[in-house]
Amino acid sequence: MSSTTTEREPLLAAFSNEPVSAFSTAAEKHAMEKALEAVRAQFGRDYDLLIAGRREKSADKLKSLNPSQPDQVVGIHSKGTAEQANEAVEAAFDYFPEWSATPVETRVGMLLRAAALIRERKLEFDAWLVYEAGKTWPEADGDVSEAIDFCEYYARQMLRMSKPDPLVQMPGERDEMVYLPLGVGVIIPPWNFPLAIMAGMTSAALVAGNTVVIKPSSDTPTIAAKFAEVLLQAGFPATSFSLLAGSGSVIGDVLVQHPKTRFIAFTGSRDVGLHINELAAKPQKGQVWIKRVVAEMGGKDAIVVDREADLDSAVKGVLWSAFGYQGQKCSACSRAIVDQAIYDEFLEKLKAGVSELTVGPSEQPGNYMGPVINAGAKRSILEYVEVGKKEGRLIAGGSAGAGDGYFIQPTVIADIDSKARIFQEEIFGPVLAVTKARDFDHAIELANDSEYGLTGAVFSKNPDKIRKAREQFFVGNLYINRKCTGAMVGAHPFGGFNMSGTDSKAGGPDYLLQFLQAKSIAERVV
Repeated sequence: MSSTTTEREPLLAAFSNEPVSAFSTAAEKHAMEKALEAVRAQFGRDYDLLIAGRREKSADKLKSLNPSQPDQVVGIHSKGTAEQANEAVEAAFDYFPEWSATPVETRVGMLLRAAALIRERKLEFDAWLVYEAGKTWPEADGDVSEAIDFCEYYARQMLRMSKPDPLVQMPGERDEMVYLPLGVGVIIPPWNFPLAIMAGMTSAALVAGNTVVIKPSSDTPTIAAKFAEVLLQAGFPATSFSLLAGSGSVIGDVLVQHPKTRFIAFTGSRDVGLHINELAAKPQKGQVWIKRVVAEMGGKDAIVVDREADLDSAVKGVLWSAFGYQGQKCSACSRAIVDQAIYDEFLEKLKAGVSELTVGPSEQPGNYMGPVINAGAKRSILEYVEVGKKEGRLIAGGSAGAGDGYFIQPTVIADIDSKARIFQEEIFGPVLAVTKARDFDHAIELANDSEYGLTGAVFSKNPDKIRKAREQFFVGNLYINRKCTGAMVGAHPFGGFNMSGTDSKAGGPDYLLQFLQAKSIAERVV
């Protein structure tokens, strides 16, 4: 960006997070009900593949369902083939030189328009998330707000990256560093934040000057199709991205292995992330780069409750972290590690709190918890519950919820040993293991006894213990005296250690570096 342009154009206002609605007023509730009605009228529509501006249909279809009422088909999507996956990468590669040469200000302007469009359609996107992802109203609104935040934040960060800090100038030289886009990226978002994380990974890649192929989750492809509408309306060229629904085994591996794929941005499970990393590490014929993998994977997140904690606040923090969105967050608290001095009192208060949580269809605003995402998830979670009953003492829940949807009661199992499966393995559902610690040092030791290292929290009033947690609690996102979920763009750069991923810090000032490469230029001045 030239200095002339900088002087001519006013700076963007400082970034601020998009407000999240609590739907506390009658007007807000009525507006959301109207949005739900409008979205429900679109159930069962067909959606095409988008391959660099071409709309294509296939005989093989993918149906996305409403997990609160699985007999309702939310959308019917053409499934991509391996041949179409290859075509998408080739088309993205061909368009990359033109898109990467597009001025930064132009790309930033498109991204800001995308943010504005999502904001205008916020309640509509809320409704899609309620129906296709099973999110309650507040959880859906938080997801959409975060999508807006990513677009706004990365637009500003790209302007910053286009004018790097000056280098040391050697005598007789003009020394500078510039950041260049990488090439073709494959974006593989999850179903649990199907708008926010997809928008975040895609917008970062596009605004940095890369072209992308998006492969959405098979559980939430309709939300991806609606996001593609936003990109096109915002002015992103149809050739700058493709959208292919389909299975990972049919098209996902093809996209990752293609020799012209330069990077993969993935959010999902540990096993899939490791598989992608393995495929990407093996060079293909004609490949001239080491592929970059940006991976956000699983978590087995712990909240430590010290004997010097505000116990009521700790209980609320654990409840919100463990059972918000049915525990289907990589940041969710699935282990509460509690000092033995307050262990029994904590369990009594926690049990009382769980008894007040309501479970039912996510479109009904009185429910705190909706369904888990699909039948397979429900089956797997309930199997873990049965394992947990043998490994510990059931305090609350322990079975499926009422109704035809994929409902599970919020479940608490106490007296769990650190070697137990439900202490070590990611369940990704509303199941909380509670473990007794001898003291604070032991609690930190237990919290670190995991192959994951994503989020964690500590409740304590003791500054020395808080300092020890800062130094010794080994997670990418540590929270003190608050819940371990709800990272905010710009304030809590998000990403974890160990098997939780590459610690890419989404929503932070370094994130765009994942999608850029630095070029140092030294010119002899004659």
